[in-house]
Amino acid sequence: MLGVVGSLSLDLVDGGPPRPGGAVFYAAEALRLLGIPARIVAKSAPADRVDLGVDVEWLPAETTTAFAFSYEGDHRTMSVLEVGDPWRPGEVVDRLDGVEWVHAGGLLRSDFPFETIEALAHGRRLSLDGQALVRPGRTGPLRLDGDVDPRILASAQILTLSEEEAEVLGDVPMPEVVVTLGSRGSILYAGEEELRIEVEQVHEADPTGAGDAFAIGYLAARSVGERPPAAAASASRLVSELLSRR
Repeated sequence: MLGVVGSLSLDLVDGGPPRPGGAVFYAAEALRLLGIPARIVAKSAPADRVDLGVDVEWLPAETTTAFAFSYEGDHRTMSVLEVGDPWRPGEVVDRLDGVEWVHAGGLLRSDFPFETIEALAHGRRLSLDGQALVRPGRTGPLRLDGDVDPRILASAQILTLSEEEAEVLGDVPMPEVVVTLGSRGSILYAGEEELRIEVEQVHEADPTGAGDAFAIGYLAARSVGERPPAAAASASRLVSELLSRR
């Protein structure tokens, strides 16, 4: 079974009102389209919870992470308005029975300390989101850095990250790394293999959450036995389908 763990965010896009977001939100959107079962564990302040359209176990938080976004083409500028509660090992260890493939959809580096990552990875294949590695857990204009606990990287098998995040992290010694390039597709690094994955162009669509949806699509495909190149192609098609519906 596939699992997703992550905090909800409140996103203010191009000066608009707050709307729900984060890896767990866009994971649910992707899973609805895929029509596959998954175990989702999410966290937010109780007042900010929303119906994700799939079964979710909600955990309470004092604060919900909040961001402000603006876009110019594929380029995104962000600020952190609120930093949400971190995840503790005890919050995940007993909630993922039967889950063999799990995605840790962090929003900031403070979301998943090593001890929690260790609990998530125990007996499972772990997928990480690059944004949770390079985004410091503090408010203000978002400035990425590569101050990552190397034990976290050693615990995971799959990493999905944007081009900007890849520039910050550099070479990452992980079995499967996918660098998403927005409208230009993605690049897969799996062992000695490097493969460019093209994506169908979807014009005038809000791209928020596309990377999160890609990560879930990739993990879902891998969980049913697809090889990395086929999984990356499946994830790209999923993202195009999601964006075409906006």
